[in-house]
Amino acid sequence: MLSRGMASAGELADISGVPRSRCYDVLESLEKKGFIIMKIGKPIRYLAVSPDIILDRVKKNITEEADELAMHFESIKETDEFKELELLHKTGVQHVDISSISKSIVGRTDINRYIKEMLSKAKSDVAVVTTQEHMERGVRLLKGFMPNFAKKAIKARLYAPSNKAVLKKLQNVEHIEYDANTSFVSIDRKEMLFMVSNANVVPDFEVAIWISSPFFVNAVNVLFEESLK
Repeated sequence: MLSRGMASAGELADISGVPRSRCYDVLESLEKKGFIIMKIGKPIRYLAVSPDIILDRVKKNITEEADELAMHFESIKETDEFKELELLHKTGVQHVDISSISKSIVGRTDINRYIKEMLSKAKSDVAVVTTQEHMERGVRLLKGFMPNFAKKAIKARLYAPSNKAVLKKLQNVEHIEYDANTSFVSIDRKEMLFMVSNANVVPDFEVAIWISSPFFVNAVNVLFEESLK
């Protein structure tokens, strides 16, 4: 049609190879969109609109539809359903990204560094549970933070087998004799680091799991304390 300027449905059917009945459907659709102009006569002829004008009309239609849609969304805010959604968002269960509350740490050097970072952030409660094999290591890690425990009145406890030679290095840390078969560090009942490797593993292959979840860590602490009774 653009190449002819004006044409009838029959002429367009012949040019395009599209059946005449189908041409009428297409022309009606184009006319409704404002892409062509229908000129009354016998036969009815159709005039192509300039592509520039068509583009402006399409842009205008899109803008009008977007404005109407935006107004519709604004009105949703006043509905009871939307207010219920807002209330649910404020009071409901907080989304938890598992990658942000847990991680694995490999290698003794990195594990020791991570434990020190945890101890340095402690505010009220520190619990270190260690096996005989890891006991000296646990005391060594605690030693540098003993003055800080006293200064901040942090309740620090070491659950470990009795070993006077090692324990005499402890200050401001309560020792509770416990024949542990596991090792972990709990800070403020909010974050915890578990050793998942045995003491005989090569240092570079030691593995620990860190978890930051008040609900989980507190539950583990409660179960552990119950096991001591």
